[in-house]
Amino acid sequence: MNKQQKKNELLLEISNLSIGFSDGNTINTAVESISFSLNKNETLAIVGESGSGKSVTALSIMQLLPTPTGKIINGEIKYYSGDKIIDFVKLSEKEMRKYRGKSVAMIFQEPMTSLNPVKTCGKQLKESILLHHKISRKAAKRKSLELLAKVRLPNPEKIYSSYPFELSGGQKQRIMIAMAISCNPAILIADEPTTALDVTIQKNILLLLKELQTEYGMGMLFITHDLGIVAEIANSVAVMYKGKIVELNDVSSIFSQPQHPYTKGLLACRPQLNANATKLPIISDFFKTDAAGNLEAIGINEKSAISTTETKDALKNEINYSLPIIEVDQLSTYFTIKKNFLGKITQRFKAVNNVSFKVYPGETLGLVGESGCGKTTLGRSILRLIKPAEGEILYKSENIIQLSNKNLRKLRKDIQIIFQDPYSSLNPRITIGNALVEPMIVHKIYANANICKQKAIELLELVGMNETHFNRYPHEFSGGQRQRICIARALAVQPKFIICDESVSALDVSVQAQVLNLLNELKQDFGFTYIFISHDLSVVKFMSDRIMVMKNGEIIEIDNAAEIYKNPKTAYTRQLIEAIPKVKYNNV
Repeated sequence: MNKQQKKNELLLEISNLSIGFSDGNTINTAVESISFSLNKNETLAIVGESGSGKSVTALSIMQLLPTPTGKIINGEIKYYSGDKIIDFVKLSEKEMRKYRGKSVAMIFQEPMTSLNPVKTCGKQLKESILLHHKISRKAAKRKSLELLAKVRLPNPEKIYSSYPFELSGGQKQRIMIAMAISCNPAILIADEPTTALDVTIQKNILLLLKELQTEYGMGMLFITHDLGIVAEIANSVAVMYKGKIVELNDVSSIFSQPQHPYTKGLLACRPQLNANATKLPIISDFFKTDAAGNLEAIGINEKSAISTTETKDALKNEINYSLPIIEVDQLSTYFTIKKNFLGKITQRFKAVNNVSFKVYPGETLGLVGESGCGKTTLGRSILRLIKPAEGEILYKSENIIQLSNKNLRKLRKDIQIIFQDPYSSLNPRITIGNALVEPMIVHKIYANANICKQKAIELLELVGMNETHFNRYPHEFSGGQRQRICIARALAVQPKFIICDESVSALDVSVQAQVLNLLNELKQDFGFTYIFISHDLSVVKFMSDRIMVMKNGEIIEIDNAAEIYKNPKTAYTRQLIEAIPKVKYNNV
């Protein structure tokens, strides 16, 4: 390709971009002098730890940095539209609106907070179409339904009339994807677009994005923590660490011959399907930081290498299979769809249908299935956050369903949940320190508030944060940091049984490895029992002793974790396993 052809292919060029956030007196640099370009039909993946500057970079391209704290310190963001070159940095807000959504669109990381809860999904999608297209409302609705079908949403008419709270996390994410592609943008910025999706829908969405890219010549900036996705969709990869790009190369070189120690660490942190380890390598096994803040490569020491190869077999004798801690018997949970004019229910949706299983002390029971299959509803039904229609839930032989509100409140201390969406599960008006202290005070865990505060700080340090974060608010943290805060809050009341509902889905692989190791260590140290819900089957296999497969509200298969992967009994389970992104790279 000659220079003129390269110029015609160029869509986006970022040069020496630096971004800072003001705390009133000083400006803290979040992104420092980064440069990269994006061509038509090209996908550039940006990977790195939570808080490394990935999402901030994406927001700066859209000129959506929070004001007045966030600002572009220096650099250029050039958009190439035919013969025109537009520097987004120099545009006013009014001028930028001409390009935002139409020329450059973005799929945001957290669909729950990106969708308006008081408007139907169809109305929000139709509004985005009408904003950039001069068509009738009838035509906009027709296009909306076409988009809903295109992103593989079942029953588009029903989804169109639904509110966000009526949909699963994966379904809401697909609504966001439909909104982003509604104007056929030249550049699509996808910020963790498949985080909330199960592997089969994730695979379909990746294929869809590839098809759209081919059809419209779209350039895609793909931000993700899932290296499996990077291997499947990206042409090139930019690895970010503390606001800098430390490695930029084509995808095959990154996976076969990573040069930077940080990149090697990211690749090694992902759980492997063919492994049976009890501990994952973490990023600090691969480098150390010198006094100047530079990274220096180190090898994994012998002690760490031994711990990462220890198998689960050594832990099996610690699970007591004689008396279950939780016993679910013929549990059903229904949602009302229609009522007649007298208020009588005429149609119900069976979200959980006649489910029975047992969870044993010290066990991690994995729960997998497609988005909307009933995983989250089952977890919340067990906790009585949703009222079941039929069946029994026994905790240490006591029927939870029959408990009074007073006794149920006491039970909350023993049974906790780590929610899927970390942002909506934290009160935006309460500092994270108070969010940790409050349940300790309610359940009278410690003698006074000072002890509670000290224990809260210890919990923050336990999940990889520190005392300086105590007085900050949820909006001041990245998605991964907020998820760690939610894990700390669940641990605050010293529970015995924890439901982890996609508790690591928002985390990049390096932090994910730390949190998964932490959950396993806590399980061994404090005797925790888990139900581990996730769409990432490699993570579920690493964490679980047994796995349940759920489809259409029913448990269709339950077995030992290794056996599920080795000899799946149903075609549906085989389909889930085959859809897992395959990562091929040299041992690092």
